[in-house]
Amino acid sequence: MKAIFLREFRAYFKTPIGYVALAILFFVSGFLFSAYNLWGGSSSLSGVYSFLLVGAVMLVILPVLTMRSFSEEKRQRTEQALLTAPVRLTSIVLGKFLAALLFFALGLCITFVYTLVIATQVTPDIMVILGNYVGMLLLAGTVIAAGIFFSSLTESQIIAFLTTFAFSLFLMVIDMFSSLFSSSEWMLKVISFLSVYGRYTSFTQGLINYDNVFFFLSLQALFLFLTVHVFDRKRWA
Repeated sequence: MKAIFLREFRAYFKTPIGYVALAILFFVSGFLFSAYNLWGGSSSLSGVYSFLLVGAVMLVILPVLTMRSFSEEKRQRTEQALLTAPVRLTSIVLGKFLAALLFFALGLCITFVYTLVIATQVTPDIMVILGNYVGMLLLAGTVIAAGIFFSSLTESQIIAFLTTFAFSLFLMVIDMFSSLFSSSEWMLKVISFLSVYGRYTSFTQGLINYDNVFFFLSLQALFLFLTVHVFDRKRWA
């Protein structure tokens, strides 16, 4: 797994994809910090994290980071060499997943600078800051795991990007379906249970609920398992 992880992580710095993702992350986060905190006079970074997540991370940055995970292997015809290598499929998938997650986490470190700027004016709430980082990484891990799965299904990076984009968009708007099923109590319970953005919002308020942590980790495990299963079938075929 270490070899796969290092290869994938280094690849983000050898191709334009990594730099494009970082540029978008830095630009959007910097603009939101200026608008909400510097110009708006707010001492809370929750608005930055919420809109950064919705506007850039889920819909653009993470789909960009994951669209080449396995699609590039298929396009360059290196997939078979990867599948026949003396490495467990789980290690291959986890190596790609952890490389994308670490790269995103390094890019997210820019927001720590904003925290230091706020700390010069007011005493920051440590739990709120911690909750924002934990929530962002958990939700990012979920989208990354889904993006890797979608990338394993096609050799087109564009299709992988669009399917991950559509999945992220669905996670964002699922709460809107509650108005359509207001008369169905069990449907409201299902929507409430699947409300990813609602679960994420609790983290931005400094509330680290273990049920929400388990929910995101379970989704990550599900998509990673499905990805392994896709290649397991191909290996035996």
